[in-house]
Amino acid sequence: MTSFRRLFAILLLAAPLLAQSKLNVPTIAYEQYKLPNGLQVLMVEDHRLPLVGVDLWYHVGPVKEKEGRTGFAHLFEHMMFEGSKHVGEKAHFKYLEAAGASDINGTTDFDRTNYFETLPANQLELALWLESDRMGFLLDTLDRTKLANQRDVVRNERRQSVEGQPYGIAEELMFHELYPKGHPYYASVIGSHADVEAARLNDVREFFKQYYTPNNATLVITGDISKPAAKALVEKYFGPIPQGPPVEAVNIKTPPITQEKRLNVTDQVQLPKVLLGWLAPAAFAPGDAEMILANQILGGGKSSRLYRKLVYEQQIAQDATCFQESLALGSPMGCEITAKPNVTPEQIEKATNDVMADFLANGATQAELDRARTTIEARKIRNLERLGGFGGVADMLNYYNQYVGDPGYLPKDIARYDAVTPESLLATAKSTLQQNQRVTMFCTPGKKVVDDVPRSPENTDADVKVEPEYTAEFDKAQAWRATAPKAGPLPKLQLPVPAEFKLDNGLKVYLVPDHSLPLLAMRVMSLGGSDANTHEKSGVAGFTAAMLTEGTANRTAPQIADETDKLGATLNTGATFDNAAVSMSVLSNNTDPAIDLLSDVVLHPKFDAKETDRIRKERQTGLIQLRDDPFQLAIRVGNRAEFGTQSPYGEIELGTPESLKSTTSDDLTNFWKSHYTPANSALIFSGDITEAKARELAKKYFGAWTAKGSATEPPKTVTAQSRKIVLVDQPGAPQSVILAYGVGVPRSNPDYPAITVMNTMLGGLFSSRINMNLREKNGFTYGAFSAFSWRRGAGPFFAGSQVRTDVTAPAARELFAELDGIRTRPLTADELKMSKDSVIRSLPGDFETRAAVAAGVGNIWTYSLPLDYYRQIEGKIEAVTAEDTSRVAKQYVQPDKLLLVTIGDKAKIESGLQELKLGPIELWTSDAEPMSAGSAAGGNKAQ
Repeated sequence: MTSFRRLFAILLLAAPLLAQSKLNVPTIAYEQYKLPNGLQVLMVEDHRLPLVGVDLWYHVGPVKEKEGRTGFAHLFEHMMFEGSKHVGEKAHFKYLEAAGASDINGTTDFDRTNYFETLPANQLELALWLESDRMGFLLDTLDRTKLANQRDVVRNERRQSVEGQPYGIAEELMFHELYPKGHPYYASVIGSHADVEAARLNDVREFFKQYYTPNNATLVITGDISKPAAKALVEKYFGPIPQGPPVEAVNIKTPPITQEKRLNVTDQVQLPKVLLGWLAPAAFAPGDAEMILANQILGGGKSSRLYRKLVYEQQIAQDATCFQESLALGSPMGCEITAKPNVTPEQIEKATNDVMADFLANGATQAELDRARTTIEARKIRNLERLGGFGGVADMLNYYNQYVGDPGYLPKDIARYDAVTPESLLATAKSTLQQNQRVTMFCTPGKKVVDDVPRSPENTDADVKVEPEYTAEFDKAQAWRATAPKAGPLPKLQLPVPAEFKLDNGLKVYLVPDHSLPLLAMRVMSLGGSDANTHEKSGVAGFTAAMLTEGTANRTAPQIADETDKLGATLNTGATFDNAAVSMSVLSNNTDPAIDLLSDVVLHPKFDAKETDRIRKERQTGLIQLRDDPFQLAIRVGNRAEFGTQSPYGEIELGTPESLKSTTSDDLTNFWKSHYTPANSALIFSGDITEAKARELAKKYFGAWTAKGSATEPPKTVTAQSRKIVLVDQPGAPQSVILAYGVGVPRSNPDYPAITVMNTMLGGLFSSRINMNLREKNGFTYGAFSAFSWRRGAGPFFAGSQVRTDVTAPAARELFAELDGIRTRPLTADELKMSKDSVIRSLPGDFETRAAVAAGVGNIWTYSLPLDYYRQIEGKIEAVTAEDTSRVAKQYVQPDKLLLVTIGDKAKIESGLQELKLGPIELWTSDAEPMSAGSAAGGNKAQ
C-alpha cells in the first residue's frame, strides 16, 4: 500500500512529564487566530536556526472528489506551481530556489493537500506572497495549455510511481478491494489515466473555486519570526482574498469487509509478493492507537514478528513489513511480504497466517508492547528537529488540527499509546484482523496490465472562454502584488564547526553540541568503502557493513534489534564508495546504553557463518530485484559500461552474483580487520552531549581499540573516447530511462565550487535547464536532473530522466541539446545569481537535524576538509564567475564522450534512437551484461 507512513514533529518549548508517559513530552507554544475571510493561522516562534517553515493545508483531497473525476486534488498540486497572475508563469520554484529554500514541495493525501517551503528567515514575505497569489489569483492564468502540459506531467508521474514501480499496480488495486467503487478512497490519489486525461478546463476551475479558498485552508508559520511582524504580513497578503463557498463535511460510512477477498495480479517482477489488507479504525478513533502498535509489533522492523519468523528464522521471505495510514473515513492497514526465489506465495501466506493466528490467540507480550510504544513515541520526539517540510513542526500542527481540531495534541497523542495494554491491543486486533475481514492478494511474475488512454486532441478546450475572476476595481486595488517583495536583512549563517580531539589510538572524535532537544546522533565512519573492493570480491565492503548488526561476540542479531527498539533508537549500517558508517540516533537520556550497543556492533562483529550465509542470500536476491527497478538498473549498467568490471567503480554496492557466492566469513573478517581501525576511522557526536561526556564515552568505549590497517587509495579512471548507446530491453515498460553517463571529477578538485554552481543550473534545481525543458516545456517526464557523484576518486557524472515511451528519442535529443547548451550558452547573469544564491542560502537547511549535522561532519573527515569548511564555502561559491562556469562546463561536461544508457521497450524505441545518430547501439541484458561477446563491457579500467 502506498503512503502509509506519516511523520510527526513539534517544537521544544517546555517538557512536563505526563503521569503515564515514559517520555518528556514537549507542549506547544503556538498562537492561533482566524482572518475574517476564514483563513486559520497558526504561529510558533523558534529562533534556533535562521529559518522559517511555511505550511499551507487545503482541506481537500480525493475525499472530496467524485467518481469519474479522480485525481483533481493531485492535479492541482501540480497546477499550483505553474504560476499565478502576479508571480508569473512557472516562476514559483525560481523565486524560492533563488531565495535558498531547502524544502519546496506539495503533497496530496486522501484527506488533504499541503504546500510547504522551508527558507531563510528573511524570505518569509516572499513565501507569503507566493502562497497568497496562487490561492487568490491562479485562475486568471489557468489556461488550456498549462492544463494539457500538467496532465502529461501527472500521467508521467503515474507511469513512474505506480505503473513503473515493482508491485505498484498491485498496491493500487488493494485500495480498489478495501473500498467499494464510488468511495473516495477507492481510486488512487494520483487518479486514473482516463480521469486525469478527461479533466477539462471548466471542471478544474470549478473544483478550484470550491476548495482552494481561505475558509478551507490552514496556514502554519514556524521558526525564526516575530509574531507581530508575521501577523502583519499574513493580513497584507491573505486578508484581501475573498472567502469562498461553504465546504460541507464528508459523511460517508465505509462498509466493513465481512468475507475474505482473494485475487491474483501479475506484474513484470522477479519475485512473488503477498499483500494483505484490512480496514482499521479511523484516525484517532478508538482502536487507532492499538492498530498502529499492532503494525509495529507485526511488521515494524527487525524485531517484529513477521520479520523474525519469515525473514530471519524460516528465510522464506526477502522482506516483511506492515503499514497503516490513519484516515478520516477508515484506515487502510496492510502487510507486504516478498518471497525469496523458489518460494511460492502459498508458502508465504501459510507462514504469515501462522504468525497472525498466534498473535490473535495470545496477543502481544508486555515486552513487545513496550518496545513498539517506545519506538513510536521516540520517533515522534526525534522528528521535532525539522521546522517545515513533510512531517516537520508546521506539518505536525496542521495534521493534528485537521484530524482532532487541536494543533497541540502531541501530549494527548503520546498518552493514548501509553494507555494501551496487552489486553486492549488484543481485543482491537481480534475485532479488526480476522481472515474474513481481509483482502488477500498475490502479485506474481507475468504480464503488466496498464489501463492507459490516448492524449486529448490538440484543440481540447479551445472554445472555453476564461472570464476574469474579479472586478477591474479589485484587480486595480491588488496591482501592488505584481512587485515581488524584497528580502529582509540576510541572516548570519550559523553553520557547524565541530570540535575535534584524538584518542591515543589515533581515533579522531568530532563534536557538535546542541542542547535544544533531548536527542543525540552518533556516527562511526571508516575508510572501508566500496572503493576498497577487488574484482574477485566485489561487494565485500557493503557485505561487511551489512553484517555488523547481524551478531556480535556479545549479542545475537535478534538481541541487537530488540535492544535498539527498547532504547527507542535507530541503528543503521552501510557502505558508500568512500567509506563505511554505523549511525545511531537516540534520546539523550539513553546515551550510555546506546553507545554500548554502537561500540559492540563496530568493534566485536562475529561474522558467524550461518548469519553470513543468510545475509548472502538476501543480497543475492537484492541483485535479482534490481531488474525490477529501471533507474537502478540504468545506474548499474552505466557503472559497468563506463568504468569496466575491473574497477571498483564499475560495480554497485551489492557486488555480483559471483563475488557474493565466493565471499566467506573469513573474507568479511579480514576486510573488517584491515579497514575498521582507529587510525582509519572517526567518531562523531551531534546533539545533546557535553565535550566532557563525549571524551569520557569515546575513551571508555573506543579507547582500547587497537586494530592496525591503512586506507585504500581511490581508483583512477579515464574518460571514454566516443559516444554510444547502451540499450536494455524491457518489453511492455510504461516508460523509458534515458541516462547520459560519463566520468566526473574527484571531490578534491579545486573546481568543485564552480562545478557546483554550473550544475545547479544545468540540472540541480527544479528550475534547471534540463528539467524546464523535458518536464515543463515538453511534458516528457515527471522530472529530469543532472548530478556529479562526488567521491574521493572521479565518480560518475550523469543526467537524465524517466520519460514516456513514445517520446524516448525526442527526450534524448533534448537532453543532449541541453548538455551541449551548457557549453555553448554560458549562464546568464540571472542564472548565475540564482544558482549561487540557491546554493549559499539553502546551506542552513542542510543541518536541521542532528543526523544531518553528523553526516556533514563525516564529509569533512572523509574528504580532509578544514573544520570550518561550511563557513568557508559561502565565500568560495560567491566568488564563482560566469567565466568559471563556462570553463568547467566545457572541461567536465563532454556530450560527445557520454554513454546514453536506455532502459525501455526495444521494439518501440530502438528505431528512434538510431535516427538520433548519437552513436552505435549495444544491447545489454537486465543483468548488466553485454549481449554479444564482441561488445566491450566498458572502456575504462582501473589504472
